Amino acid sequence: MTEAVKRLKELVDGSDNIVFFGGAGVSTESGIPDFRSTDGLYHQEWRYPPEVILSHTFYESNPEEFFRFYRAKLLAPGVEPNAAHKKLAEWEKAGKLKAIVTQNIDGLHQAAGSKNVLELHGSVHRNYCEKCGKFHDFDFMLQSAGVPRCDCGGIVKPDVVLYEEGLDQQILDNAVRFISQADMLIIGGTSLNVWPAAGLINYYRGRKLVLINKSTVARDLAADLVITNPIGETLAQL
Repeated sequence: MTEAVKRLKELVDGSDNIVFFGGAGVSTESGIPDFRSTDGLYHQEWRYPPEVILSHTFYESNPEEFFRFYRAKLLAPGVEPNAAHKKLAEWEKAGKLKAIVTQNIDGLHQAAGSKNVLELHGSVHRNYCEKCGKFHDFDFMLQSAGVPRCDCGGIVKPDVVLYEEGLDQQILDNAVRFISQADMLIIGGTSLNVWPAAGLINYYRGRKLVLINKSTVARDLAADLVITNPIGETLAQL
């Protein structure tokens, strides 16, 4: 155990109001690609740039191509929670972790047993008919072809926040509340490049700000502890 990980353990052991803020890097160790690393979605060839495909405008104008990309790149059947997901669920069960604020849409935190998960960008496990509002699950989308349609004929849209769409205000308000009240904030697996989500960390007022990411983060967080390693590998040592 490195000195940095020992320090992390001390901070966690001495905290009972931890909030975790995470991004795509939390799930890469489960086999889900992130967006901005060299092997992430943004560096893979596709007919259109992923940023364009994952926009509301593209969804409306070219739904066939949108859903082709969505099934191929955003649906990941068979993936399992990794050590990071499991450790966070363990902390929540012990009463130390109060909330997870995530930019991920894969549902792996819940699969690991976490209950209070604030999904800023939605979830691939929730899909709704735009016409009648009927709920459709992950398997429905995975097994569908072309533009998925409900029994009523309406298009079934993933409950995922696309570019040009706003975040859920209630989820944002709850995230601000938990972060502002936390005595320890752990930021993991995120480049902090996606706004307005990244701006939420500015509400933290405590003195135990920890940043865990496998690569350096451009923004100067004035973090109390920085660990440049995969988060699952790091939390597994605690």
